Amino acid sequence: MSDKPVIGFIGLGYMGHGMAKNIIQNGYALYVKGNRNRTPVERLVGMGATEVASPKAMAEACDIIHICLSNSAQVEGIMRGPDGILASGKAGLVVIDATTADPVSTEALAAEMAEVGMHMVDAPLGRTPKEAEAGTLDVMVGADADVFARVLPVIECWGGNINHVGPVGAGHKMKLIMNFISMGYAAMYAEAVTLAAKSGLSPQTVNTVIGGSRLNNGFFETFMRYAVGRDKNAHLFSIANASKDVRYAANMAMANGVVNPIGAAIRNSFASAEAVGKGGHYVPMLADHIAEINGLDLAEEVKKGEG
Repeated sequence: MSDKPVIGFIGLGYMGHGMAKNIIQNGYALYVKGNRNRTPVERLVGMGATEVASPKAMAEACDIIHICLSNSAQVEGIMRGPDGILASGKAGLVVIDATTADPVSTEALAAEMAEVGMHMVDAPLGRTPKEAEAGTLDVMVGADADVFARVLPVIECWGGNINHVGPVGAGHKMKLIMNFISMGYAAMYAEAVTLAAKSGLSPQTVNTVIGGSRLNNGFFETFMRYAVGRDKNAHLFSIANASKDVRYAANMAMANGVVNPIGAAIRNSFASAEAVGKGGHYVPMLADHIAEINGLDLAEEVKKGEG
């Protein structure tokens, strides 16, 4: 019998499927809980994973459970209730929450878990589904030192750049700082492309000049792969999720008494797209929205730039 801990995984979306696949490929027994999309569940079951019917059942079978969902409300739903993880009462269980979540919620759940002898680890993610498949995600971990040491070998299955940033809650706080910066880039790049086009500069010119300068970065390249290259799969992260993350960052600023005017501007950029039904679009498509409200069709501006 293997001396490795038994692992569970809830949230098999764009990121979760690759993470779970890497856990199996590193020799861990894996339990999964499915949702409406059966494809990733069936793939993982085909690789040897076992499907369970509820979070409580998973907790009873596992030593460490991963959660990778869209928001704190979903995480709270998985944790609480008669079929939730907490209902198992399993002392020693560790829950690794890879969701980009509200730190206030994370810390509250951690306290509830501690009362029954469980441990919370917040380990939100950086990078994309491509790195999830490759097992090279960026990870910001909040955990007590002894719990971090316990879960590190498992996180190493799917994480490349792993940083232990502090106690429980610190990972989610750091992730909000990261997304405040990255979604700020998105809002700024969207406006920059429109401002350029309105001023007679093609989107291609912006891409070439900035891309060849010290202002270039990985996020700029990804954003421009859609804004200029029109690659719809350049960054599979929705405007609705981005909007949620910058709201959480605003909550964190208010909780800490921080003046946050740039954060408010970023939040409004995404909120304006979400308000007109574009929440399901991906983040680089914010460029289309900003162009549209300024009377431009960005795709047409790109075509003009090809002439």
